[in-house]
Amino acid sequence: MSFTPTRDRVRSDEIDTTPKRRPEWIKVRAPSGETYEWLQGLMRSKALHTVCEEALCPNMGECWGSGTATFLMLGDICTRTCGFCDIKRGHPAALDWMEPERVAQAVRAMKLKHAVITSVNRDDRADGGAPIFAMVIQRIREIHPGCSIEVLIPDFKGSLEALKIVMDARPEILNHNVETVPRLFKRVQPQDRYEWAAATLSHAKKLDPEVLTKSGIMLGLGETLNEVRQVMRDQREWGVDILTLGQYLQPSKRHLPIERYYTPQEFAELKEFGLSIGFRWVESGPLVRSSYHAAEQVRALSTVHRQLYGSQPAGA
Repeated sequence: MSFTPTRDRVRSDEIDTTPKRRPEWIKVRAPSGETYEWLQGLMRSKALHTVCEEALCPNMGECWGSGTATFLMLGDICTRTCGFCDIKRGHPAALDWMEPERVAQAVRAMKLKHAVITSVNRDDRADGGAPIFAMVIQRIREIHPGCSIEVLIPDFKGSLEALKIVMDARPEILNHNVETVPRLFKRVQPQDRYEWAAATLSHAKKLDPEVLTKSGIMLGLGETLNEVRQVMRDQREWGVDILTLGQYLQPSKRHLPIERYYTPQEFAELKEFGLSIGFRWVESGPLVRSSYHAAEQVRALSTVHRQLYGSQPAGA
């Protein structure tokens, strides 16, 4: 029996559809402008996807307006059914081995100083699609040298072999988002496991201590502040260098509801706590997403980039 991709994430009888009024600090401008329109046309002409569009990122207007974007690889259909995500799910097509070339060409056309590459989950493959990440890193370095590269990878089900394929290509930043606290994993991301996230991040640091590791947490799904702080401590034990903390925003009534909005002051306090326990960089705010201010992080922290090109990414 065939499976039709759908954006449904949780059963309708599990959803609280009571509208929650967004506070002033959450409001976002709709994307627009000549640069935004040019980038949108470029993505379509090269048959590329961006997580900016697929995940309805609230910073899309700001980032695309300044000429940056986060590329979504391995297709646009995910094999997992996370309750917070608006990316389509279902049975994906075969890997497109020319996708890394098209992404690299787009990175060069956009004259990016920092490229962020992410993907859907590909649990249909034993390697999780890891070779595609390695290929795009290598090709960007070949045709647009000086551009720093961040990869936001799936957990590869904790596979050390798949992770090593990516780490051997030496991205400046290896990112994997924990997303939520262990108690909520089965509700928020039912096919994920906390121990897979732990394995991914801790093994990455052991494979190459000079590659920056990064992770992120969404707030507002029903976690407590004590649980958030414990996850932050865990991430430091795994060797994570950079942390992002942002407010979960419900993409539609079919997705998990927002349990509460955190205030800017609470985000500021969590940033202070993160720095106090040893993170080298913390981005914490209501609209912060995984690649927010990523270029600045590389300029300040990356040993790999200095080894490859000197002190500054291209265009910095």
